[in-house]
Amino acid sequence: MNAGAEFAGARAQYGERLSTRIAFLIAGLLMSAWAPLVPLVKQRVGLDDGSLGLLLLGLGGGSIVAMPFAGYLTAHYGCRPVIICATIALCAVLPILSTVIWLPGLVIAVIFFGASMGMLDCAMNIQSVIVEKNSGQALQSGFHGLYSVGGILGAGAMTALLSVGFDPLIATLCMVAVVLGALYKAAPALLVYGTERGGPLFAIPRGIVLLLGMLCFIIFMTEGVMLDWSAVFLVSHRGLDPSIAGLGYASFAAAMTVGRLTGDAIVSRLGGVRVIALGGLCAAAGMAVSLAFDGWPASLVGYALVGAGCSNIVPVLFTAVGRQQRMPQAVAIPAVISMGYAGILLGPVVIGAVAHLSSLSVALSGVIVLLVFVSATARSIRQ
Repeated sequence: MNAGAEFAGARAQYGERLSTRIAFLIAGLLMSAWAPLVPLVKQRVGLDDGSLGLLLLGLGGGSIVAMPFAGYLTAHYGCRPVIICATIALCAVLPILSTVIWLPGLVIAVIFFGASMGMLDCAMNIQSVIVEKNSGQALQSGFHGLYSVGGILGAGAMTALLSVGFDPLIATLCMVAVVLGALYKAAPALLVYGTERGGPLFAIPRGIVLLLGMLCFIIFMTEGVMLDWSAVFLVSHRGLDPSIAGLGYASFAAAMTVGRLTGDAIVSRLGGVRVIALGGLCAAAGMAVSLAFDGWPASLVGYALVGAGCSNIVPVLFTAVGRQQRMPQAVAIPAVISMGYAGILLGPVVIGAVAHLSSLSVALSGVIVLLVFVSATARSIRQ
């Protein structure tokens, strides 16, 4: 291979990695832009807490239902058209979510938003698996780190715009403009192909894919528990003022973001099996610290350990999904992601039910057991 061909190949690989990172950044921006709109939607439409919970369940449900279709479409038509169409759909529906006052229209918009996010999530993860495999290097943690960065930037930007008096529609249009600019930059290097074709549209996970999905369920569930219950625990059990109870999730999210941005080097040095084994133990220890020691500072330290431990487990699991041969990737990747989303949806609900029957501390202790299980099964992912 001559120098010109080598340079062209290296340039193409750089473009593919950059486009993948931008896709993850876009997903984080759009998902987090929705979060500051939730209380405004609740007030504008006049929803109570129970109705809002059902509405948000529609968002996750729409994502899960759409993912198998995303895998099918990506396998047949490539990652580029699915990522572009899903992103444009999200940009179209976000302004509607900021203005709609008709409840049936809101329900349809939320389900459509969830379905579009599920399509984007699935397609960008399929691209990430292909790009990482072609490179021969650990890249997944960095990709997922950009999603976390997008989440921080999107939530921060939307909150800032709304706090200085911007109308919700104008604020969302500003976010849409940024996202479309990023998509314009990424689009040329998005992959025009997907995973290999084959397999049914829907398939029950089996073998190694089922195990990977179970582990993904547990880690996503832990993220959901941190999002929904960390502040509640700090207020009810550690006496923290509700106005700053969000520090719990902030410490978790910050540690996870740092862990993912540095994770590719860690995975390259330690290997995926050790990252899962040590990460699971770190996260379990963090949860134990948050429960065992009085005082909210100890809980914040514990939540940071949970974030650091969980940060690189899911990226390693996605690498393993791309490496396995038990099921076609066009089916396996959506299945694993769907199980992860189910963890986010069901985990916090289960914690609430167990807490109602016993106590929140007992319920959260169950998460420790699950995280230890993740660590103990780490060797099983080796192919």
